[in-house]
Amino acid sequence: MSLMFKKAWVLKWALNLWPPILFAGIRIVELSADYRYARVELRMRPWNKNAVGAHFGGSLFAMTDPMYMLMLMANFHGDYYVWDKMADIDYVKPGFGTLSAEFNLTEGLLEQIKHNTRDGSKYLPVLPVLVKDRDGEVVAKLNRTLYLRKKKPKK
Repeated sequence: MSLMFKKAWVLKWALNLWPPILFAGIRIVELSADYRYARVELRMRPWNKNAVGAHFGGSLFAMTDPMYMLMLMANFHGDYYVWDKMADIDYVKPGFGTLSAEFNLTEGLLEQIKHNTRDGSKYLPVLPVLVKDRDGEVVAKLNRTLYLRKKKPKK
C-alpha cells in the first residue's frame, strides 16, 4: 500500500473521490484508524436505480468490492499478497433509499490467516457481508473470497 494511504482518513478520503465509488453513489462513512472496521453506504441516485426503482444489483455488489482487500493489506503492512478472488451475492429483497454494509476484521481472523499461510501456502478465507436498509433489514448477503499468501522475505 502506498505511503499516501498509511493513514486511514487519507484512504477514506481518496476512495470517496475515486470515480467508480463517487459516481455510483457509494460513500465510505467510517474507516477505523487500525483498518479493522469500515462502514459503507449506498445512496439512491437516478443512475443507480433498476427498472423497478430499486437499487441496481451491480451497485450493491460494488459497494462491498474493495473494502476487505484494502483493510487486510493495511493490517499486514505489505507482507502478504492480498487479492479479491471471487464473490457471490444473494439478493434477499429489493433495496430502496440508503443502504449500508459493515466490514470487521477480528483478531481471530488475522491470526487464522497468519496460521494458514505460515508455510507459504495460499489461504482463501470467505468473508460474509450483509447489505442492510435503514430499518436494519437485510437486502443482500455476499460472500467475498480473498486470496492471501505471505510474501517471501527480500534478500
